[in-house]
Amino acid sequence: MSHVKSVCSLSLDLDNQWSYMKTHGDEGWALFPSYLDLVVPRFLEIFDELGWKITVFVVGQDAALEKNFRALKMIADAGHEIGNHSFNHEPWLHLYSRQQIEDEISRTQKAIESVTGQRPRGFRGPGYSISPEVLEALSDHGYAYDASILPTYLGPLARAYYLLKSDLSSTELRERSKLFGRFSDGFRSVAPHVWDTGDATLVEIPVTTMPLFKVPFHFSYLHYIGLVSPRLAETYLRAALTLCRISRIEPSLLLHPLDFLGHDDVPELDFFPAMKCGGTSKAAMTRRFLDVIGTQFTVTPLISFERKVRNNKKTRVRRPAEYFRSSENLRAK
Repeated sequence: MSHVKSVCSLSLDLDNQWSYMKTHGDEGWALFPSYLDLVVPRFLEIFDELGWKITVFVVGQDAALEKNFRALKMIADAGHEIGNHSFNHEPWLHLYSRQQIEDEISRTQKAIESVTGQRPRGFRGPGYSISPEVLEALSDHGYAYDASILPTYLGPLARAYYLLKSDLSSTELRERSKLFGRFSDGFRSVAPHVWDTGDATLVEIPVTTMPLFKVPFHFSYLHYIGLVSPRLAETYLRAALTLCRISRIEPSLLLHPLDFLGHDDVPELDFFPAMKCGGTSKAAMTRRFLDVIGTQFTVTPLISFERKVRNNKKTRVRRPAEYFRSSENLRAK
């Protein structure tokens, strides 16, 4: 009898060069420097070789600029799902007014549909930024799922490292004060659930962290470990996947463009530790990680996994206001 693999949903946040520079406080970001023409063909070739379709979350500002049209259309033409990753890619989205949130969602949606012909059905907040107001707006726009939660205790450490070498004003630092979440986010469940927003329901697909320990194992973290030892990084990945199978968690894993790029491709982003590698070796290591996942799981885009979660009668239903209120109570203790 043949073994039926569990499902792993896979997505890529198509954060562009300017968005990293903006969050870091670097000059020149407002010229919207882009590496999409370089990285998109690179990762599309790998997924074509693997025969996989994934979800790619696109930033609205990139979809609004003609210089990016060709690269973004290539993604859609290759059959990948296109998701909404906000318009301005500001990880303090949770601080926005309801009208600002509406603008972020609708402007991005229109820009993506105009370029790719796809109407996004999924959303991920920049920097895993999420709030009840964002979820309500997504429901009002008819979205099927959100994928903005990262249940880990390590958000403050990631924030400290990211901002360590930045030259930001006090106002900019306040805006980024919750970048990548708080320690108490580690208490959040890695299991998918359904949001009941009153008038509609929305599936939440958290980015999977290692069960029990809640440490991240998306590809950027694997590359950080790979700086010490590629073998150690692969062992770490295998251990995380084993814990997912034991815990009966079908993982949702996350890629970024820098998982395919190195310092020789984008020297302006050398403040990321894993950018010490060259682009060719970085992409080869990412491919190795993907091969490990493919031997154990059937890989799907998030929209396919959303249907599975929604059709599962055991999926837990939550109300956004109550859920985030309980998170705030944990933070206050």
